[in-house]
Amino acid sequence: MLELPSYHAIAAMLLTIAMFVGFVRGRMSIEIVSLLTIAVIAVGLYFFPLKTIDPVTGLQVEASPTDGLALAFGGFGHYALITICALMIMGRGLVVTGALEPSARILERVFKFNLQLGLLVSLLIALILSMFVNNTPVLVLMIPIFAALAQRGAMATSKTLMPLNAASLIGGLATTIGTSTNILVVSIAVDLGMRNIGVFDFTPIVLLAALVALPYMWLVMPRLLGDNRTEAAANERHFHTRFRVGNQSVLAGAELSMIEEKLPKGITLHNPPTGPLQPQQRLHISGSHEALEDATRELKGELAPSWVLDRIKRMSSSQGADVMVVEMTVTADSRLITRTLTSSGIADLYSVAVLGIHRPDRLLGERNQYSDGGDLRISEGDVLLVMGLEDDLQAFARADALLMLEGARELPRRSKALLAAAIMGFSVVTAAVGIFPIAISALAGAILMFVTGCVKFDRVGRALSGQVIVLVAASIAIGRVIDESGAAEWLGQALSLGLVYLPPALVLAAVMAFVTFITNFASNATAATVGTPIAFSIAASLGIPAEPLVLAVLFGCNLCYATPIAYQTNMLIMAEGKYEFSDYIRTGVPLVVLMVTTLSILLVLFYDL
Repeated sequence: MLELPSYHAIAAMLLTIAMFVGFVRGRMSIEIVSLLTIAVIAVGLYFFPLKTIDPVTGLQVEASPTDGLALAFGGFGHYALITICALMIMGRGLVVTGALEPSARILERVFKFNLQLGLLVSLLIALILSMFVNNTPVLVLMIPIFAALAQRGAMATSKTLMPLNAASLIGGLATTIGTSTNILVVSIAVDLGMRNIGVFDFTPIVLLAALVALPYMWLVMPRLLGDNRTEAAANERHFHTRFRVGNQSVLAGAELSMIEEKLPKGITLHNPPTGPLQPQQRLHISGSHEALEDATRELKGELAPSWVLDRIKRMSSSQGADVMVVEMTVTADSRLITRTLTSSGIADLYSVAVLGIHRPDRLLGERNQYSDGGDLRISEGDVLLVMGLEDDLQAFARADALLMLEGARELPRRSKALLAAAIMGFSVVTAAVGIFPIAISALAGAILMFVTGCVKFDRVGRALSGQVIVLVAASIAIGRVIDESGAAEWLGQALSLGLVYLPPALVLAAVMAFVTFITNFASNATAATVGTPIAFSIAASLGIPAEPLVLAVLFGCNLCYATPIAYQTNMLIMAEGKYEFSDYIRTGVPLVVLMVTTLSILLVLFYDL
């Protein structure tokens, strides 16, 4: 006869349900719901402490109120949260140094050939790598690449990161070394008397299930997710500029018929010249900031006089300051009105370079906009794209009555790109081969990023997400309460009572679904610790082999797609993809159902149950 759960277990289950409802309804932000959850746990355990075992007498006694506070707030100092923050910092280092640009350009070619093919190739890469390397470093490497791809016109991060995360989780499920949870389940099972499962013993089962799930992740999941670039694309400005053909440019010596086919996507050529192009010849082009950057890189040219750009780089190196690119609006009081960039003397006065001028298309046809030399005259309301050091940019804005707009961008510190890549490689390899735990390798990598200047201390806030931090802390607290209150154990006992009347396929599905539920709201370790002994007990009661039931537990521990709190990579993608809690439910629940059904059928077939 199943006893009633303790009042702590009941409270833990009710609080979990309330937190889940709060996330799904979306009336309060994720940060508020998370902080309220932590507050309820802290106050509740202060006045109604959990039971604990006295190490001396072995008897059950009440814990102290301060133990409850430590449990509630312990998530903020938990190694999982520190690891996630360290991984975010290393990802930031790869972005600001431009270390991943070569990889992004290779994948960009695949995406340019076909967006769907690019996503399929990326899913297969994530799945295969995660079979042999912990999926956390795999995702850490891929997130900045796909952020860069989204800026270059490929799929939005909101449509790619969720499928990539799911693919990496399925890859980690395929071998005993894929995740630490797999090793934990196998270890507990061996202790209970089962044979030691080999590294690839269940790989065929998972790969067949992956073939069934892949079309969903590839074709369906992106359609269920929004486009987080929609607003940015609608407001994207196009800047007119004079592109200076470099001595090594692919345009040097080219005829007009060859010029347009060599221009990068998003670049428009105005007033095309006649005859072959010569080095240092200036072309009137327009495009977005990203498109202009592509033009300078691919066509080997400059958007401003080389002497100005060289001076800015020298000053940046000598002062140790970042080079910034900002947008500035010309106000009615500016002295620049009716002047051209050539006649304004901006470079001489302020040591900044104006890379382009944005003007609405409807105004471009007005008379007297161009000087005799063909340069655009600056008008009130124009937006200038300006590059320089922060102090020089502010001095320029103050002196010439310009309004600096939000969204300043740091130019990549490419001199440190190789160093940042080496630090990330060190962290990934040492974690992958088991030299250090992922927490230690990630922290060491983050510290090296700071010490070497790849990431600056005053910019670290841009790498971290407050939403993710409080969500991780709340999920750790609720997971510990579910575990230590006995709620997870009671749910397992209740499940085992109802399975004696079911056929083997449904027993496997029920065990897997139960463990999946635990892992999506508590933790993988809790699900493994609770689920594995239950699987052995059910196998003995029903007279069926224990191995397929243990594998059902192992699989269920990894089916953590349905909530952001289920696994650390779910939280890593949350900020970059701008995901809501409902996005995980909408895309994750169908994948969980698909995987539970497929894996249960395959286990029955493979073990002839």
